[in-house]
Amino acid sequence: MSRILPKAVSKVIESFERLPGIGPKTATRLAFYLLHVPQEELDQFAKHLSDLKANTVLCSVCKNIAEEDPCTICASPARDRSIICVVEQPTDVLALERTGKFNGVYHVLHGSIDPLNNIGPDELYIADLLKRLKPAEEIILAMNPNMEGEATAMYITKQIKTRNTKCAITRLAHGLPVGADIEYADEVTLSRALEGRREY
Repeated sequence: MSRILPKAVSKVIESFERLPGIGPKTATRLAFYLLHVPQEELDQFAKHLSDLKANTVLCSVCKNIAEEDPCTICASPARDRSIICVVEQPTDVLALERTGKFNGVYHVLHGSIDPLNNIGPDELYIADLLKRLKPAEEIILAMNPNMEGEATAMYITKQIKTRNTKCAITRLAHGLPVGADIEYADEVTLSRALEGRREY
């Protein structure tokens, strides 16, 4: 198919295919969609892409993606620095911030421990988290509820406990999503819902 396509179109399709979750059909659809976009919009889109890395930094405190260092959350005097919520990715910070229920600060690991993909603790920002323990009273481990997330949470817990800090270590509750029927929930979800129950 690449023989009948102009080289410019083929290159764009190849670039889109490198993105996670984008297959050949979606990549082709996106490339042909962009052909119909006015040149001015296309130039603006290209500029936004080139600015993506040029105009973002890694916050030296929490390792979140930001426009300036420190990020707005770490720089805010209104945030409670005694509570650190540890997440895997910057997108997790966005999700938690959307709730409007958390007023502490964050620490972004940029992944989870995954031996199958050669990702160990040294590839994550765990050492930077351990340097931030002193003023903290609570560390919330908000990793994904999968094998890699659990392994990461266990490793961090062990590292914190060996440092004899007085901070509490908590884990996000896991259980039934709102609107779900109990009969369709799997055993792991139900057991976690039972373990995470609270007074009503």
